[in-house]
Amino acid sequence: MWKLKIAEGGPWLKSGNGHVGRETWEFDPNFGTSEEREEVEAARIEFQKNRIRTRHTSDVLARMQLAKANNFSIDLQKEKDGNPTNIDTATVSDILKKALSYFSAIQAHDGHWPGDFPGPLFTTATMIIVLYVTESLSITLSSEHYKEICRYLYNRQFVNQNMDGGWGLHAEGESSMLSTALNYTALRLLGENVDYGPDMSMHKARKWIHDHGGATMIPILGKVWLSVLGVFEWSGVNPIPPELFLLPSFVPIQPGRLWSHFRMAFIPMSYLYGKKFVGPITRLVISLREELHIHPYKKIDWKEARKLCAKEDAYNPHMWLQECLSDCLYSFGEPFLTRWPISYMRKRALQQIAEFLKYEDENSQYICIGAAQKHVSGHYFEQALSMLCCWIENPNSDAFKRHLARVADFLWVGEDGMKVRVCAGQLWDVAFAVQAILACSIAEEFGSTLKKAHGFIKTSQIMDNPSGDFSRKYRHISKGGWAFQVADQGWQVSDCTAEALKALLLLSKCLSDGADYQMETCCYFDAVNVLLSLQNPNGGYGTWELARTNPWMEIFNMTEIYADIIVEHQYVECTSSVIQALALFREKYPGHRRDEIDQCIKKATEFIEKFGSWGICFTYGTWFAIEGLSAVGQCYDDSTCIRKACKFLLSKQLTNGGWGESHLSSRTKAYTNLDGEKSHIVNTAWAMLALMKAGQVERDPAPLHKAARLIISMQLSDGDFPQEEMIGSFLKNGPLCYMAYRNIFPIWALGEYQKLVFQNYQTSSIKKTNIAPSAGNAALKNSASTTAPT
Repeated sequence: MWKLKIAEGGPWLKSGNGHVGRETWEFDPNFGTSEEREEVEAARIEFQKNRIRTRHTSDVLARMQLAKANNFSIDLQKEKDGNPTNIDTATVSDILKKALSYFSAIQAHDGHWPGDFPGPLFTTATMIIVLYVTESLSITLSSEHYKEICRYLYNRQFVNQNMDGGWGLHAEGESSMLSTALNYTALRLLGENVDYGPDMSMHKARKWIHDHGGATMIPILGKVWLSVLGVFEWSGVNPIPPELFLLPSFVPIQPGRLWSHFRMAFIPMSYLYGKKFVGPITRLVISLREELHIHPYKKIDWKEARKLCAKEDAYNPHMWLQECLSDCLYSFGEPFLTRWPISYMRKRALQQIAEFLKYEDENSQYICIGAAQKHVSGHYFEQALSMLCCWIENPNSDAFKRHLARVADFLWVGEDGMKVRVCAGQLWDVAFAVQAILACSIAEEFGSTLKKAHGFIKTSQIMDNPSGDFSRKYRHISKGGWAFQVADQGWQVSDCTAEALKALLLLSKCLSDGADYQMETCCYFDAVNVLLSLQNPNGGYGTWELARTNPWMEIFNMTEIYADIIVEHQYVECTSSVIQALALFREKYPGHRRDEIDQCIKKATEFIEKFGSWGICFTYGTWFAIEGLSAVGQCYDDSTCIRKACKFLLSKQLTNGGWGESHLSSRTKAYTNLDGEKSHIVNTAWAMLALMKAGQVERDPAPLHKAARLIISMQLSDGDFPQEEMIGSFLKNGPLCYMAYRNIFPIWALGEYQKLVFQNYQTSSIKKTNIAPSAGNAALKNSASTTAPT
């Protein structure tokens, strides 16, 4: 049985804080009781049976083990309690107590909440390709790893409505060439036969690839990976010249000026392109050349293949200007740059890139900014690319061994099998969880949970800047910031820093034993220093860094599957988080850098008023906007923006009382409901939080009562809430699934609801009545004097 290990190190690993937040899985045939093994197997069967209807797992394996460690029994049958007869303060307290008891039980001993982080479906394949090319597959992965990875890949096939044999870009997407070609390749590298798999899976996958033009139709990210493996030719890839790395820093297209995630994938890809690196040509690779293409490999027109991309993948097709530039580089630039003596520039560029990647490896403890550098879709892609480049430089180096040791950090086991997570959001989840618990009137009863969470946040603060002259390596200050995942990774994020700072300030402010939650003053000051340094001239905040180039640079986006990937854009959500954190900090330390903080908040507020992006999408962004404007004293009566936001949210409420926004909102940039006007518990919680912050309780609490009843009705018998559709998004076309959100935000919304609705009315002379299930909008739309519950 697979065993989840928390905060443990191992050979070739280093850590600045004892590996706090690290999550790895180890197979132990003697772990668990026979009953537990049966429960795990039953969960696997149940997921496989319902995988088309229920796209996401409930993280049964991890949560079962965490709950057992905390002496809590979870209900694997996930039965709902049903609708309560009346909703009064006692009912909501009971609901919250159950929810908090469950949530506390799945907290790890180091204070965070472990969980899966599903995203793109091609990330696992990139790891398999790198391990195969570096001849490390059997060294790094056991037969049990093989078994679970194959289980995952097969479970994620056929999940679209067409049942056509392909894999989507993500679990809720239609089949794409990128995921289908790479996942088919990964299964073959893992030893699967060309016509094997449940229900002729391999045969049907290959048929899908051929029916859609063969692997020459794969987007450029796939072209790079297949070229590395040797089943595609580098002459079929649009140029990715490493010489760009030699350009002066003031040139807009110099890689150091690009968005950090794209930069950390583009630079190693340019290294691979510059080397024209190809792994060992084995019999399996030769066979894949025939399996993936519809024409004989030697007769493929690779020059033409550069421009091909399946329509299913072409979310962001290349513009004519980019095509012209690629043609010029291909026909004239590349031949010129590879001829002596000009070829010296390439040699020098490759050497500098190798040194740059080594610097990044060492400063991130070989975790890298994410999994692509280990992928452009997220954290593992960067790590995969960097690991491969490291091996090319020296296959026997200690650095490569440290990379291999980090592969386990990205593997996650669920009832759907083992996959590579794009990353994990340990710090992010903890910061939100603390705020959710503090929103509840019974927060003091969960002091031990809060103390562990406080310890995790405190220990996860980044204590140093990157080494040496980090600005020459295109890095920003990080001392005092927080990363999205763990401190060892070392990449500060604006909203992670802000939400962590908020959580710490609220812990010291809101609890009777707040003195126990204090932190050294210099740590608060360092965090504020990071936040102030990350504000852009327009007042807004991006993610990792300041914007370093112009928005028009997006016309050079080479990835057909994503948008807004070149430039560090600014976001309402990040900006709002910073406003809220600085406003709280200003209360605690009114004399520290007061003028700078006041000016920062003023400019950030103006940005929000003018202009969602990492969540789904309009609901999430609207909540953050209202929170940010409220933090500076604006309210419904004096803010046109808040009034418009409330009107917008109320117009999207569904008849069952909930909200249900689809990830397609991010893709289409227009509000889109889930199929069948289905509600989503997290969307509903976000909308409730936004409306309550904007004073909806005083104006008309009826929409809140309906929403609260819906959330309460969805609670499961053990206090959990159901896992629903993806609720996060990046780069417009990359949905993500934050597993802890299903617990955090219903708790947060109901906690605020109880305080604002019940306690508000208990201290007034307004008449109190119960809200019966049959109470409809007409009855509730009267004044608060006829709607306040007890």
